[in-house]
Amino acid sequence: MATVEKENTAIIAVSSDDPDDLQAMVDHIATEREGLVIDYSLLSDPDGSVIKRYGLLSQVGPGGRPMPHPTTYVIDKSGRIQWHMTEIDYRVRPENEDILAALIGL
Repeated sequence: MATVEKENTAIIAVSSDDPDDLQAMVDHIATEREGLVIDYSLLSDPDGSVIKRYGLLSQVGPGGRPMPHPTTYVIDKSGRIQWHMTEIDYRVRPENEDILAALIGL
């Protein structure tokens, strides 16, 4: 991604994990992947309020934890969704090239 695109793009991840679990994941990734840094915002949604509001609740997991369908949105500066991908299978994620193509098309 070119510098201009990076300057005009924000990446935000919403997770049903609580803040301590998110931090543990960040620490684990940094340790296991030789210093890899997550340089985007991680938002905690342990009660699932955002997940439910967007209609992405897959199921309620152990301990009542909401489990979302993995979803990626590309939203323009006016707040309109220009591209999205929602999957039932948590192992299926969009390719970086697909997301980049959607960003370039804005």
